[in-house]
Amino acid sequence: MGFHIETRKVQKTGGSSYIISLPKVWIDKHGVEKNDTLGILSQPDGNLLITPQIDNETAIKTKEIIVDDFEDKNFLFRVLIGAYIMGFSRIVLKSSRKFEPLIRDTITNFTQIAIGPEIVEESNNFIVIKDLLNPKEMPFEKTIKRMYILVQGMHEDSINAFETQNKDLAEEVIKRDNDVDRLHWLVGRQSHIVLRDIILCQKMGITLEQASHYQQISRFLERIGDHASKIAKNVLILIKHKLDQNLMEEIKEVSILSLNLLNKSLDAWLQKSLVLANENIEDIRNLIVTTEKISLNAINSAEVSIAVGYIIESIRRTAEYSGDISEIIINNLV
Repeated sequence: MGFHIETRKVQKTGGSSYIISLPKVWIDKHGVEKNDTLGILSQPDGNLLITPQIDNETAIKTKEIIVDDFEDKNFLFRVLIGAYIMGFSRIVLKSSRKFEPLIRDTITNFTQIAIGPEIVEESNNFIVIKDLLNPKEMPFEKTIKRMYILVQGMHEDSINAFETQNKDLAEEVIKRDNDVDRLHWLVGRQSHIVLRDIILCQKMGITLEQASHYQQISRFLERIGDHASKIAKNVLILIKHKLDQNLMEEIKEVSILSLNLLNKSLDAWLQKSLVLANENIEDIRNLIVTTEKISLNAINSAEVSIAVGYIIESIRRTAEYSGDISEIIINNLV
């Protein structure tokens, strides 16, 4: 079926009122009756949105999952996260028999990691999870700022662990990756909800384009967090080995450059600065050149050489993702 726009002639009634008739098919589909109240919102592009759902935030979307279909707990966890990100406000889990301990643990783990979902009803073979978070209580800006702070701290601590061979600090960085993931899932969820609900989008004071940009920035920050975690994992491999001091200084130098690029992308976003965002993209070339000059020839062990190579690669990727964020900032500002 092709795209079709119905047209209506504007009529004038009384002294200053203008009216148009509404399509009968739309009236019937939404059960609109005489004297019902409809919502009318003016859009930034000049269009008018007419909706029968004045308070659409109360709409409940339910996803039903039969856990008999999932023998792999990781598969079930991914499906729960998928339902969460897609904006389902109610998840019903059923089983033909008593929940296996691993399945129940997976469900509990999901509610503990994801922000908002709580178990509100349960039996031996039936669990209802409801999202208790109002989207307006967690605006995108607040979540993105938290993600920036987290990944900055993770990167700094992973390099400190590298310098000081601090096993505990490296392990702590790896654990913090879960905190970044849960915020990234939240941004994904919020994005899907507002893209589906233009009224909520306007109540939160953002445009659909901004919601899309927030989701993209969140994705790059999540990857930066992954690379901080990867640095920490390779630090654990290097704990027993002594590295050349010059090599460590070179790695520290590129790490500082990379972290500066990440911080500058945050400044460009907060200050809405095209100039800062553009400078950031230009500066990435200097960092890449600097990383390419680092030589691993003095390392005799293949295991050590590979681990150090991965650390340098993660530092470079952090800078490149910061550049990607700066490109999104430019697109948004333009």
